[in-house]
Amino acid sequence: MTDTALSGSSDVAESAPHPSFPFSRATGCPFDPPPQLAGLREHEPFSHVRIWNGTSAWLVTRYQDQRAILTDNRFSADVLRPGFPSQSAGFEARRKNGRPSPFIATDDPDHNRVRRMFTSYFSVRRARALVPRLTEIIDGLLDGMEAAGPPVDLVTSFALPLPSLVIAEILGVPRTDHHLFQSRTKVLVSRDTPPEDNVAAANELTDYLGGLVDEKVENPQDDLISSVAAAHLPTGGTTRERLAQDAMLLLVAGHETTTNMIALGTLALMRNPDQLAAVRDSEEPAQVAGAVEELLRYLTIVHTGRRRVAIEDVEISGHTIRAGEGVILTNDSANRDGTVFDDPDAFDITRPNARRHMAFGQGTHQCLGQNLARQELQLAYPALLRRFPELRPAIEEQDIPYKHDSLIYGVHELPVAW
Repeated sequence: MTDTALSGSSDVAESAPHPSFPFSRATGCPFDPPPQLAGLREHEPFSHVRIWNGTSAWLVTRYQDQRAILTDNRFSADVLRPGFPSQSAGFEARRKNGRPSPFIATDDPDHNRVRRMFTSYFSVRRARALVPRLTEIIDGLLDGMEAAGPPVDLVTSFALPLPSLVIAEILGVPRTDHHLFQSRTKVLVSRDTPPEDNVAAANELTDYLGGLVDEKVENPQDDLISSVAAAHLPTGGTTRERLAQDAMLLLVAGHETTTNMIALGTLALMRNPDQLAAVRDSEEPAQVAGAVEELLRYLTIVHTGRRRVAIEDVEISGHTIRAGEGVILTNDSANRDGTVFDDPDAFDITRPNARRHMAFGQGTHQCLGQNLARQELQLAYPALLRRFPELRPAIEEQDIPYKHDSLIYGVHELPVAW
């Protein structure tokens, strides 16, 4: 067995001077993970870091080790378990708020039971059936950009409204209320939000969705909330409060991640003109789909790590993780692992195995909305680039405000011209 002094007990771990996580990206390298991760992946794939509250957690940087942990039921996603490494003070405050956790923050069998209530709305078949509506929304947003004339902010004019409109329609959230969930989401995903503001935003959004559940019970429509409420509230399969929490998760995750992928992915393509031209001019859906997978791998916008806690002692690659010890899995590091991806720091939309990335996680908690996200991205990039073939940033690189302060990486705004 390798040196296990790092694993030891929590008390031993706390006594060592561990580096603070998350790490900072290198200046001038906005698309690359923090450089420390490459060194750890090569020389110390299991290490300890200190998180926001002063406690320590394991940092796991290699692809195969992360895959093993994410598919091992001895590691829990339950945020209520002692030792779970919360992402921020706001997350910790919400954890103690006394409201039920969404299904993503629980373990099987409860996680899988609740997840199955929603899976039909995010299947491959349902995503493909949405293509006409997605195309309609995309064309309308591009018409608006063209009418406004350059420069326009790509985030507020296209990247944000596209997935927001889509996930809201799926859930049954009225268009008139989009500002509410967009503004509250911004608070929830910020790492710098004061805990009381984070709790207040979560409560406001949950209360709003709880009221929407009540409306759907009285007047059901053709949407997810109506369907799940009708099928599972009478049987006790869910509760009003639990459905509101789960709907909040779907609403926030369903637009925040795709928004940042659209904006940051477009910027990455603009920084690589040859690959931009290939996406813009391709008549092959498979080629565009491959480009999307490479963008997902290369950018890995969930950049503060997926979190777990061991529920018993587990040995992974010769390292013992003790029961109650938290684990942080840096998927951005795994997606740059040279044992899996050749020349991993290169951006190559023709990469044959890009889809092996872990941008959507792995195992039972793999992202529920990945089929919808893929479909949105596969339509959004080519449509945007074909409408504006000379698309370019309207500000200098050093002036682009990247989301270093957020749990989901991207850009706060991106003025573009054409």
